[in-house]
Amino acid sequence: MSENKSDNPQCALCDVKDKACRIENGTGPIFCPTKNKKETIKQAINEYEKPTVREFSRMASIQEAECYSDRDVKPYVPHPVKPRVQEICELAKKMSYKKLGIAFCAGLHNEAKALAEILNAQGFNVVSVVCKVGCTPKEAIGIRDNEKVRIGEFESMCSPIVQAMLLNEAETDFNILVGLCVGHDSLFFKYSKAYTTVLVAKDRVLAHNPAAALYTKDGYYARLLRPGIDVEKNRKL
Repeated sequence: MSENKSDNPQCALCDVKDKACRIENGTGPIFCPTKNKKETIKQAINEYEKPTVREFSRMASIQEAECYSDRDVKPYVPHPVKPRVQEICELAKKMSYKKLGIAFCAGLHNEAKALAEILNAQGFNVVSVVCKVGCTPKEAIGIRDNEKVRIGEFESMCSPIVQAMLLNEAETDFNILVGLCVGHDSLFFKYSKAYTTVLVAKDRVLAHNPAAALYTKDGYYARLLRPGIDVEKNRKL
């Protein structure tokens, strides 16, 4: 492995066995932030002293552990037992949240409906907002006709800022994203006042399982390792 001498962390490239971030007195490569960024880490850890941040973090860590069974059995073998939607419900209850928001993609209406049914069954007050809320034409953000999905037709824009503001207005305690597009999810995170988690990450090709392309990067998706992966990007519409 070639070492990156940049001051920036490169944890994804670390191949150290006894990692400093996981083992006391462990080691790290030249770019290891656990070794090199102690002041920044100290500043960040201080944020956990804020009561609301500390409690949320504590409950999230408890939730993490509770997703595995037989943790007291040695030698320990990880045995996960809870799907993510169950984790979300349990964390929300740990935090005593009452009102949960769903920001969803119009293409995942069935999934959002199923989620709302589950949340309602678990006793939560549910508020849900679709991405197309407001029916604002895409031209409002400078989209040209040949940049639409359906060329030559009216097309309403995805409005993650509107979704966030409506859930803010509803004073949701916790928000859940269901399939917002890449970038639209980023805007929602920026404008949401409540903590937000993701239940479904949109992947139009892989049935909303984006990790599948990572698992097959040396096979079916080897083309992603080549420069210029978008072979259609220069095609004139």
